[in-house]
Amino acid sequence: MNTGENILITGGAGFIGSHVVRRFINSDKYKVISLDKLTYAGNLENLRDIENEPNYEFVKGDICDFDFINDLFKDYDFQGVIHLAAESHVDRSISNPMEFIQTNVVGTVSLLNAAKEAWRGKESRRFYHVSTDEVYGSLGEDGLFTETTPYDPKSPYSASKASSDHFVRAYGNTYDLPYIISNCSNNYGPNHFPEKLIPLMIHNIRNKKPLPVYGKGENIRDWLYVEDHARAIELIFEKGQNGETYNIGGFNEWKNIDLVHLLCDVMDRKLGNEAGTSRKLITFVKDRAGHDMRYAIDASKLNSELGWEPSLQFEEGLEKTVDWYFDNEQWLNDVTSGDYLKYYDEHYTNR
Repeated sequence: MNTGENILITGGAGFIGSHVVRRFINSDKYKVISLDKLTYAGNLENLRDIENEPNYEFVKGDICDFDFINDLFKDYDFQGVIHLAAESHVDRSISNPMEFIQTNVVGTVSLLNAAKEAWRGKESRRFYHVSTDEVYGSLGEDGLFTETTPYDPKSPYSASKASSDHFVRAYGNTYDLPYIISNCSNNYGPNHFPEKLIPLMIHNIRNKKPLPVYGKGENIRDWLYVEDHARAIELIFEKGQNGETYNIGGFNEWKNIDLVHLLCDVMDRKLGNEAGTSRKLITFVKDRAGHDMRYAIDASKLNSELGWEPSLQFEEGLEKTVDWYFDNEQWLNDVTSGDYLKYYDEHYTNR
């Protein structure tokens, strides 16, 4: 990829997307067009620090609107797409699966169709689809997900992501669309929407609210600091091989209850509480329907072929995350109050 090439990053105002946008903006090699529908999880305050950079442009729009997407490809002649826009919360997918089918499946196919038409006869293009380890299903006590693990999605969310993965590969096989897919483990870090486990616990501990833990808290997840994920995405986009899949993980498994205990202890220390204070807020609740027991990623392919490995151990990343939420209390207040939804109208409508 040459300096100054236009790339499209979908879901750019989201949690992971905002970190990816910032990384690509700071590299100075690209003109980044960040596309986001600005649903509840899209927050332009995540990108306040770079919104006036000359190689950044934000576009509000829906990936399911094919005419709009098609025009976008014509207007910008994208050299590459990094597709992160998705509905991603499993609980929401259980209550409203159709919304996940629309965004994650139909929206992805809309982008694929636009890329297929716009890139016909052109070289050096790349469609990078960012997916999840949840497409592989659930592991027992042993083993790791590899790039060849059969798909076995268990929730409407993971089924919608598995479907979008299959469509990307199908377009590559049928239309020779140059693509790459990555499947990543659970992310954590700054700007994480507080419906997810770690920011929810941070918020509730600060406000002395109950800490809801599904079942007995025995479910195991592999955690990766979000900036390490963004670094992996940049590396894969620039140096990965078309038609390949790369798993991204933290080699960092934690039972949910052990993670919550650690977070309680970190918060108590930073708040000056007596040891054990926050653990008293833990409340076990009815388990999620179809709750996968364990995810664990084997990221050795990414390490051996492209030299990537996580930069932070979980305890260090968790400290950084907690510090960020302490230092950015206004961000959290804006999200929990809904004020962040006004940011676009206040900062972009008259541009």
